[in-house]
Parts: sequence; C-alpha cells; structure tokens
Amino acid sequence: MRTIHTITTIIIALLGAALHAQGPVSLSLQQALDMAAKQSYAVQASALEAEKAQAKIKEITGMGLPQISGTGTMQNYIEVPTMVVPNFFGGDELMKVQFGVPWSLSGGVQLNQLIFDGSYLVGLQATRELRTKSTKDLEQTVLTARVQAAKAYLGVLAAEEGIRLIGESLPVLEKANTDARAMFEQGMIESTDSDRLTVQLDEVRNQQRTMQQQARVARAYLNLVLGLPTGTPITLTDALQPLLDDPKEVGLADAAFDVNQHVDQQVAQSMLRLGELDVRNKKAAYLPSLAGFINYQQQYNYTSFDVGNGSWWFPASLWGLQLNVPIFSSGMRHQQVRQAKLSLEQAGINAKATEQRLLAEREQQQAILRAAQDSYETGKKNLALSRSIFDRTSVKFTEGVASSFELTQEHGNYLSTQQNYIQRIVDLLQARADMRKALDAY
Repeated sequence: MRTIHTITTIIIALLGAALHAQGPVSLSLQQALDMAAKQSYAVQASALEAEKAQAKIKEITGMGLPQISGTGTMQNYIEVPTMVVPNFFGGDELMKVQFGVPWSLSGGVQLNQLIFDGSYLVGLQATRELRTKSTKDLEQTVLTARVQAAKAYLGVLAAEEGIRLIGESLPVLEKANTDARAMFEQGMIESTDSDRLTVQLDEVRNQQRTMQQQARVARAYLNLVLGLPTGTPITLTDALQPLLDDPKEVGLADAAFDVNQHVDQQVAQSMLRLGELDVRNKKAAYLPSLAGFINYQQQYNYTSFDVGNGSWWFPASLWGLQLNVPIFSSGMRHQQVRQAKLSLEQAGINAKATEQRLLAEREQQQAILRAAQDSYETGKKNLALSRSIFDRTSVKFTEGVASSFELTQEHGNYLSTQQNYIQRIVDLLQARADMRKALDAY
C-alpha cells in the first residue's frame, strides 16, 4: 500500500523528470511502463488527488483536537445612550441617566474541546478507509497509464516493422523497374510492361511514406502517454520480435487470476466499506454530543481612551460544558439513515457487478488473445510463403520467363500479406496489453 511518503516521492520524481525530459531518451518497454507510472499526466493529476485526500484526512482528525479562537471588539459612543428611569431620589417623577461610558474595549480567548461525538468517532474510522481508497484510486490510474504506455510503445515498434518490411522488397522492385525501362528502350518489351512496374513502384513508395507518417504519429502519442514534451527524441531499446516470442507473453492467456487482487475490485470493496461507515455515521446522529470550553477575557471601560491605565481593565473567565441531545427531527435523521442504507445496497451491487465484470473480461480477453495469437502465427507463415513466391517471380522476371504483370501481381499480393501481418501484430500486442489490464498484471 502506498503511503504519503511514496506519493511525495512520485511528485518529486515528476518535477525532476520534467526538468530533464528535453534531451534524447532511451527506453526499454519496462522503463517506458515505469516512466508512465510516474509522470503521465493522468498519474500526476491522480497523485495530487491523493494528496488532497491526505489533507482531508488530517482535517477530519483535527475536528476532535483542541480548537482555540480569539476575539476582540472596540466601540466608542459618539453620544452615550440616555435612559429615563424613575427618580429614586425625590423631586421630578423621572430622571435621565447614562449607564455607559464613551470607550469600551474587550478581548478574549476561548479553548473548545470535543469530548464525545459519535459521528466524529465513526469519521476517524472512515479516514483510514479513505486513505486506502485514495491509494487504490492512484493504483487504478497507474494501471491505465501502464497499459497506454505499453500499447504506444508496441505500436511504434509495429509501425517501424511495417516500414522495414516494405523497405525489404523495394530494392527488388526498383531493380526490376530499371531493367524493364532498359528492355523497353531496346525494344524487347512493350511500354505497358515498363509502365506497370513504374506505377507499382510509386505505389510502394507512397505506402512507405504513409507508414513513416504513422510511425511519427505513434511516437508523438508515446511522448504524450509518457508525459514527455512533444518532440522529445526517444530510442526504443527493445526489439519487436523478442517481445512477440517472449514465453511469458505467449502463455499470458493461461495466467492465473484472483479477482480479489484486481485493483478495480479492491476499489469497489473500499466503496462498500465506506458505505457501511456512512450508515453508522448517520445512526450516530441520534446520540448526544458533549463539548467543553474555557474562556478568558479582559474588558476596558472608561470615559477616555487611556488603555494604558490598568485601573480600568477588568478580567473575566469561565469554563463550561455544552450538551446537545437530539430529540425530534420530524423524520429527517431517519430518512438520512435510510438513504445511507440504500447507498450501501448500491455499493454492494456495484461490488458484485465489478467482480462479475472482471471475471467476464478475463474470459473475453482470453478468447481474443488466443485468436490473435493463432492469427499472428498464420500471418507469419503466410508472409514467409508470399515472400518466397515474390522472390521466385522476381528471378523469373529477370530471366525473362515471367512478365511484368506477374511480377506486379505477386508484389501486390506480398504487400497485402505484409499489411495483414502488421495488423495481426498490432491486434496481438493490443490483446496482450488488454489481457494484462484484465489480470491487473502490469
């Protein structure tokens, strides 16, 4: 479980990374996942939210600790109020008197201490659960950031693999086009044969540029999910094929799964416990509360503003207890308890639904991953076969046995197989990332 120290360390790491993220960065897949877990924008926001939760916990705790407040007032009567009272000294029936003095100052300090409040005691228990939930919320965000980083990293590798595959056949096609142009100039073939190869070559070069653009977009997205400034050069140190062949990744569909260890389920269970505490809190409103206080003050009263004259300062002090006993609320407290119980039932349903969703997602991702793995294996075999056919046709064209139509047709088939193969790689890598998210295995 993460602590305040851990969260603070993350924030310090974020600041340090922001200062050094301008230069080139070399990352393995694991390093990319760790970087995303520390400095992706979503994690930064979630870490701050966790800090806010810690501050809220301290605020709630402080409610039961001594509270000290000070007050001060000053007043000056421009005209001292006059009252009319019976004349106790004889003479006129009534007389005019002024009971006040022009200047009056007072200052005091009071200490308040909560002695008993059922809601506060329940609140202290809730703070521990709130700390757990804020930690799990951060873990949820980190998991999502790792999944996004994995998809982005592997997406770059897949795009660059597509560029590499197109580049492998390009020299063969360029040579065939040059040979066909020379043969046309010598009158050995028709212009149609030469033009057909020129069109095919232009199309391949256009596809290569498209793949290069896709790779640049994939790198820009990788920068985004890693929390790096746009344009930061990144060198990917992991190669695609070893990742595809990694036994741990290949056997991911058969990995063990404990739904109670998944962070989504833990968050749902935390919400359930908070709901139980909320019911207890609402019931605690029926209990009386008791608080104590101590007050001390000094008051100055005189006909002139001479506060340095201690003869006219008068102290006062007192202590006391304040008891609040709930008696009748016209059903308000009862309805508050009822609402809390209904919310608790909703939390219980949500926890059960989360458990079933996670189990269903695991089963679904298993099926998707196994299908993607089989599709990749088939695509890999088809690519090797298509390349072999294209290579043989290229040799035949050079020897004058095959026509340019046959060469362009087989090259078109090879390009189509390449595209299918790259798409199957992407599907496989995404399925593995989604499977790891379903297992909470990042």
